[in-house]
Amino acid sequence: MFKLSDEEWKKRLTPEEYKVLRKKGTEPPFTGKYYDHHEKGSYCCAGCEMPLFSSEDKFDSGTGWPSYTKPISPDAVSYREDRSLFSVRIEVLCSNCESHLGHVFEDGPPPTGKRYCMNSTSLKFKG
Repeated sequence: MFKLSDEEWKKRLTPEEYKVLRKKGTEPPFTGKYYDHHEKGSYCCAGCEMPLFSSEDKFDSGTGWPSYTKPISPDAVSYREDRSLFSVRIEVLCSNCESHLGHVFEDGPPPTGKRYCMNSTSLKFKG
């Protein structure tokens, strides 16, 4: 597992990346660089560059955030219950560095019925 101190994360990441990846922030909808991105390739963790999602599983959810039906592999991400914002959601984290990526919802398209709603800030694209 990829571990850094809080100070090392602050040096490694931009202020916006640090806010999202390490402090569980959320970028405003329709502002991220990948919500309307259609190139073929992989979306990797902005914190440690582990591959997380494939462009083949990306879809337009209409929410303003990049959305995927599944991770690139079952062990690429981990999950945690999130009780913030007066509701219960499932937070999605990078399984390698435990960075916050976004949330997963049960309203996605077939074949999984899942919507992995991620922050563009938490991702880096590799074509």
